[in-house]
Amino acid sequence: MSEITEPRAEAAVPGGPARTGGERPPWLEALRRGGTFLIQQREASVFVVLVALVIYFWLSAPDFGTKLNFINLTQGIGSAYAIVAIGEVLLLVCGEIDLSVGFIWALAPFLMHYFIDFYGIPVPLAILFAWACGAGIGLINGLIRVVLNVPSFIGTLGMSFLLYGLMLVTSNAEAAAIPPRATGFFQEYFGAYAWSEIIWAVVLVAIFHTVLTRTRWGLYTIAVGGNFTGAAESGINAGKIKIGNFMITGWLGAVAGIMEAFRNNTIDPSAGGYTPMFYAVAAAVIGGTALAGGSGTVLGALLGMLVLATLTDGFNLKGISADPFNIILGIAIIAAMVANVYLTRLRRAGRT
Repeated sequence: MSEITEPRAEAAVPGGPARTGGERPPWLEALRRGGTFLIQQREASVFVVLVALVIYFWLSAPDFGTKLNFINLTQGIGSAYAIVAIGEVLLLVCGEIDLSVGFIWALAPFLMHYFIDFYGIPVPLAILFAWACGAGIGLINGLIRVVLNVPSFIGTLGMSFLLYGLMLVTSNAEAAAIPPRATGFFQEYFGAYAWSEIIWAVVLVAIFHTVLTRTRWGLYTIAVGGNFTGAAESGINAGKIKIGNFMITGWLGAVAGIMEAFRNNTIDPSAGGYTPMFYAVAAAVIGGTALAGGSGTVLGALLGMLVLATLTDGFNLKGISADPFNIILGIAIIAAMVANVYLTRLRRAGRT
């Protein structure tokens, strides 16, 4: 009879458990898991880019780390544009876009001014009415898309011209002062206070990030953008979802516009326009939202907007001309889209 031999135990690693030859070292396994996490989390990659930019400008521009500069960074193209980006994310995820949101931004402060100074409406109601008008314009955009079946790009483009003309006619193309009754508490609360805009942006991002990721509305929004026919056949009211997201976007445009008017202490007909929309879409794409619909992240849009704000602010502090910024912005958008497509293929292949 042949002798049965017991298998030999592997040599134990000093200070740790025995490890077979096929196992990875702990540090390598941790690195692999970290890399997998970054690939799986859309927000993680843009967060790493944001941290790297902050560290770079903090070390290379002495004034970057000051309190005043952080206030400037969160204002301007930071917080107010991030609020608009929330709505654009919801629309992009369900396969639509709103080109008119920047003109809602410009019109809403004038509506507030008209309600207060011409009709004597109390300030809180005037602000609420202006917000409601923004949502109402979104409702019209949604109905044009869903009922008349006009592509949202065309429908909201036409709405942009309509709103711009309406604002110029009613205001005589002249700037207006903030109504005296709206100064003080309301002006501080809605924009004049140094940190009010970033507080509003963070709160709204937290709310709508939860809506998109944790609620049935968010699930239906993703389903409609990912597979419209399948979503409709499963009983989802796709038209209701799209109209609702248009209304949310219009309301957010009005919120951001009134905040900026309070911050600048003037109601300017040249405010808004296409700039907020373009920055919002750029932030959404950089943050991980797919233009083809079906996936996106509100938190990523906020991080993407902070990346754009940090680049702009850092360039200014370093004395670099603003002209190259558009080049960098274009490269960032293209790179983000390429990364989104690649990561989507990895997820569908089950490799992450």
